[in-house]
Amino acid sequence: MENKKLKVAELFAGVGGFRLGLEKNNFQVVWSNQWEPSTKIQHASMVYEARFGKENHSNEDINEVVTRNVEEIPDHDLLVGGFPCQDYSVATTLHNSKGLKGKKGVLWWSIHSILENKKNKPKYLFLENVDRLLKSPAKQRGRDFAVMLQSLNDLGYAVEWRVINAAEYGMPQRRRRVFFIGYHKSTEIYKRLQKSNKINWLTEEGTIAHAFPVSKTNSIQEIELKGDLVEITNNFNKNGKLSPFQNTGLLVKGKVYTTKTEPNYDGDKTVLADVLQNGEVTPEFFIDEKDKDKWEYLKGAKTIERKSPDGFIYKYSEGGMVYPDALDNASRTIITGEGGKSPSRFKHVVVSDRGLRRLTPIELERLNMFPDNHTKLEGITDTKRAFFMGNALVVGVIEGIGEALYKQVKQFEHA
Repeated sequence: MENKKLKVAELFAGVGGFRLGLEKNNFQVVWSNQWEPSTKIQHASMVYEARFGKENHSNEDINEVVTRNVEEIPDHDLLVGGFPCQDYSVATTLHNSKGLKGKKGVLWWSIHSILENKKNKPKYLFLENVDRLLKSPAKQRGRDFAVMLQSLNDLGYAVEWRVINAAEYGMPQRRRRVFFIGYHKSTEIYKRLQKSNKINWLTEEGTIAHAFPVSKTNSIQEIELKGDLVEITNNFNKNGKLSPFQNTGLLVKGKVYTTKTEPNYDGDKTVLADVLQNGEVTPEFFIDEKDKDKWEYLKGAKTIERKSPDGFIYKYSEGGMVYPDALDNASRTIITGEGGKSPSRFKHVVVSDRGLRRLTPIELERLNMFPDNHTKLEGITDTKRAFFMGNALVVGVIEGIGEALYKQVKQFEHA
C-alpha cells in the first residue's frame, strides 16, 4: 500500500474537527454530513463549506439520506463522527421485519443503518462521544454502551475504546471523551486483535495505545454480552450500581474485555497562558465593573434552596471554582454556552494586564487545536463561534489516533 489515501465519510461533522485531524495524515474525506435539527440557519454547515468546499458535503438530516438510499453515501474505508449521546434502547415491533426498532431520531441507528445496508461496508470506524455513554442510563448503568457494542458485534465489527482526557497528553484543554475504533471482520487487524493477548492489545499493541500510551496493567475483566438488542435493553446490568465498562476496553465476537488504565505521558504541555491573544483583545471581552460581584457570586461556593417539581424543598450546594482561571494549567472544558457577555459560573475568565476578561473566539479555537479563525465567517456571531467550540473535539486527539490507525492499516493490510 503505497501511501494511498484512505477514504473517509464524516458524519455529524460540525465545523470539521475530524477532518482537520485526519487530513494531516493520509486520509481524504470523500463525503460529509452536517445537519442541526433545531435551527433554521445551518451555521456549522456554512462554516464547514467555507473551509472545505461544497463538493460532496450534505446538509440534510442523515436519517433522510439513509432512509432514501444509503448508496448516496460514496464507498469509504473509514466512517467517522461524534454522534450525540442519546437513549439507544430497542423495542420489538411486529411491523418491522427485523423485529428490532431503535427510537426514531436517535442518530446511532443512522450509523447502524449505513453499516448494515451499504453494499461495500467501511472496514474501519472511528467514533467519539461523551464519557457518560459508558455509564448511562442511571437506572441500568452501561446499558446504552452495551446496546451499541452488541449492535456493532452483530454487524461484524470488533471495537476498541478509551476515555481520553486531552490535557493528560499535553493538549491545552481538559476535555474527556470516549473514542472508539471499529475493525470489520474482513480486515487483518480484526484477525490480529482476535488472536492477541487482550491486555497487551489495550496497553501496547492496539491503535489507541500506540497513539496515547498508558501504563501497563495486569487486571482485566471479561463480560459476555448476552442476548439480542431487546434483551440487552431490558436486562443489562439491571441492579448494578456501577457500569461494568472501565475507561479502556475492547469487544470481539460478543466478548468484552475491559480494564482501567492510567495515561503515561511526560512530553511537552500546553497551558491556558500559551493560547492567549494578549494585547489584541477588543473591549467587549473585558468584564464590566458593575458585573464583577455577579461573576464572583456565580463562581463562588454556595448553598441554594431549591424546590423539586413535587414541592419538596432541598438544599443544593456547589463548590467554588478557581477564579479567575489558572493560566499555568490546561483549561477547563469549553461548553456550548461559553460565549456572550452575561456572567456565568462556567465561562472562562482570565486575568490580563487590562483587567479580567472572557476568552475570545480565537482562544477557544486554539484550546481545541483548530486553526485561528477557522469559524470566522460573515453572519456568524462570536457567541455562535463559542458554541461551535463547545461542541467540537480536540483536533490533536483525532490526529494522534488517525496517524496510529493509518500505520496499523499500512502495516497489516496488504492492499
